[in-house]
Amino acid sequence: MNSHEIDYKLYGDDMQFVEIELDPHESVIAEAGSMMMMEENIEMETIFGDGSASSGGSGLFGKLMGAGKRVLTGESLFMTAFTNSAHNKRRVSFAAPYPGKIIPMDLSELNGKIICQKDSFLCAAKGVEVGIDFQRKLGTGFFGGEGFIMQKVEGDGLAFLHAGGTIHEKTLERGERLRVDTGCLVAMTKDVDYNIEYVGKVKTALFGGEGLFFATLTGPGKVWIQSLPFSRLADRMFANSPVGTQSRGEGSVLGSLGDFLGGDRR
Repeated sequence: MNSHEIDYKLYGDDMQFVEIELDPHESVIAEAGSMMMMEENIEMETIFGDGSASSGGSGLFGKLMGAGKRVLTGESLFMTAFTNSAHNKRRVSFAAPYPGKIIPMDLSELNGKIICQKDSFLCAAKGVEVGIDFQRKLGTGFFGGEGFIMQKVEGDGLAFLHAGGTIHEKTLERGERLRVDTGCLVAMTKDVDYNIEYVGKVKTALFGGEGLFFATLTGPGKVWIQSLPFSRLADRMFANSPVGTQSRGEGSVLGSLGDFLGGDRR
């Protein structure tokens, strides 16, 4: 294997974290700021890109190119590598940034590659490559909700994604189609065809509350769906916050009428 062979254990239900067990000299890479706790003799190192052979095999220029790919997906230039420098096993833990689930992905069992939302990657065994995946169709990029560029995770080791709410894994047979809200798609195997379709009816698009477009996934392959995208959670929190409530009411007839009836007029 090109990737380090790490062991793991998941803790929690709706606010999970993953504990990675490292043998001597084994390493795990993670997004900056995702570390929760670590034992003695775990060394941290900030690296360009993902630290894989493909991202750093050409010297400084190769590392800069690998880091540049991460910038295109909206991520930081840097990742953090955690290495066990002791002579026995040590553990380091990583936490998801919002309520949901952590999904372990054994890339050796998934044909070596998955395509995922650009903000779903949490951590992986060192040697796993985290890059970009250009969608072939312009419609996917302009209306897909995740931008023209999605993230790809390649290799033969373990990778961990995080997603909001409940996670549903579905296997699509050849030619089987599934329509999904664009924000609810977490990841898919490389053989799944991903496209964007218009809702079709103007009234449904304008007043249905589901947006103008949805994702169409065509098998064969596996897909992972989340019940609560972070964008949906953030919108609901903002709408019910004092700032969101005030900004929603200002400048509207119903907002002014509500203030008047509520006795807020002076």
